[in-house]
Amino acid sequence: MPKLQGFEFWSRTLRGARHVVAPMVDQSELAWRLLSRRHGAQLCYTPMLHAQVFVRDANYRKENLYCEVCPEDRPLIVQFCANDPEVFVQAALLAQDYCDAIDLNLGCPQMIAKRGHYGAFLQDEWDLLQRMILLAHEKLSVPVTCKIRVFPEIDKTVRYAQMLEKAGCQLLTVHGRTKEQKGPLSGAASWEHIKAVRKAVAIPVFANGNIQCLQDVERCLRDTGVQGVMSAEGNLHNPALFEGRSPAVWELAEEYLDIVREHPCPLSYVRAHLFKLWHHTLQVYQQLREELAKVKTLEGIAAVSQELKLRCQEEISRQEGAKPTGDLPFHWICQPYIRPGPREGSKERAGARSKRALEEEECGTEVLSKNKQKKQLRNPHKTFDPSLKPKYAKCDQCGNPKGNRCVFSLCRGCCKKRASKETADCPGHGLLFKTKLEKSLAWKEAQPELQEPQPAAPGTPGNLLLLNVERHAHAPLRPTLGPGDAAVGSRPQAGPALSSARVCKSEQ
Repeated sequence: MPKLQGFEFWSRTLRGARHVVAPMVDQSELAWRLLSRRHGAQLCYTPMLHAQVFVRDANYRKENLYCEVCPEDRPLIVQFCANDPEVFVQAALLAQDYCDAIDLNLGCPQMIAKRGHYGAFLQDEWDLLQRMILLAHEKLSVPVTCKIRVFPEIDKTVRYAQMLEKAGCQLLTVHGRTKEQKGPLSGAASWEHIKAVRKAVAIPVFANGNIQCLQDVERCLRDTGVQGVMSAEGNLHNPALFEGRSPAVWELAEEYLDIVREHPCPLSYVRAHLFKLWHHTLQVYQQLREELAKVKTLEGIAAVSQELKLRCQEEISRQEGAKPTGDLPFHWICQPYIRPGPREGSKERAGARSKRALEEEECGTEVLSKNKQKKQLRNPHKTFDPSLKPKYAKCDQCGNPKGNRCVFSLCRGCCKKRASKETADCPGHGLLFKTKLEKSLAWKEAQPELQEPQPAAPGTPGNLLLLNVERHAHAPLRPTLGPGDAAVGSRPQAGPALSSARVCKSEQ
């Protein structure tokens, strides 16, 4: 069957999807995708996967895609970050049988993307992007799509989108923010950029940004003319967004926890989702917020969620007939979170304690990472207090700690190079280049037979004898039967080589 492209791909394979759940690192896992699909989502993306790790690590493939195969989870698009055409295509080939399309992440604005040189930090390398999309379009059996951020200039954004379309991109998701708009500096997404791209290309376009409720979805479809609308943060705070409902938080929290029991995922994902769902209620019940941050099991998280539900129901019974005050409805209702600006955010952070601070309160003045906790389990006496760490003198050449007994006052790496170069020993590092050389020479001197034989004059008896032995020694062994050895099962006599050897011996 030929590969579908453009609008045919969107209408037939993606079933004309208009309500889309965005790719979210550690957040759009299978359990969350299934919850979102039950409440109006028509298309989902996997979390962003690292193409190079996906190619080399079978466990990474299994944990993030292969073990999550579920008939209900379609249509599905797998998103990769990559900066090498060959690696991107290798990863896509390994994933194409488990999804309906492969997406290239060109929109991640985070610092990790800058360090890894992927995401939005590739948007100025048009030649590289052309090669990546073109190769994927040629090699894959499923379409390739892209998710991008805009440039400040509308015309440059349009040319960028047209370049990707020409290279082979079959569907384009446009996040209406620049790569500098992130965190407290996010601001509003520009639907004007998205509208301009939609008019300029002949492939389906999804819009991303400023989506907090179903009315925003409908307004975006109407104002921009796009084929679909993607939601990230809005979906995290209200998975029923595409249904146009704002149910009680515990309704969706309990449903999500039930799905997690059937399709397990890391506890950190579950905790993060519960923090998003209960965000407004946790501002009221700070103690339960602290408990949610500290709990270490799925059942523990479920218990905290149940306690939040009971607190809210008690509050509802006391406020029967009351109306919400302020700009927000009741805090126990799924509702959007408006990200504060830079000044507001600093005030909010000053008043609220972080998860790390809560863990420190529980564990003492210092909280250990998971890696350090494992080390401490293996060695209970191990300490990670920096003040108790011994102070090491530095290597003269590289700055690493030098060996206390090194004869050159160097670290082991530098010592090894120098000792090898000078054929010297360093007992402190167990390097014995000089000793081994001396032993080797002494052993050779003690083995005279290993030395080269002295040349003999041609025609001497000794020389002829040696040649005779060598000639017969290399001849194949053949059984020689004597006059009385013709019967079956008789023992063969020595072959010509052994006979010749006896002759040679008698000649001496």
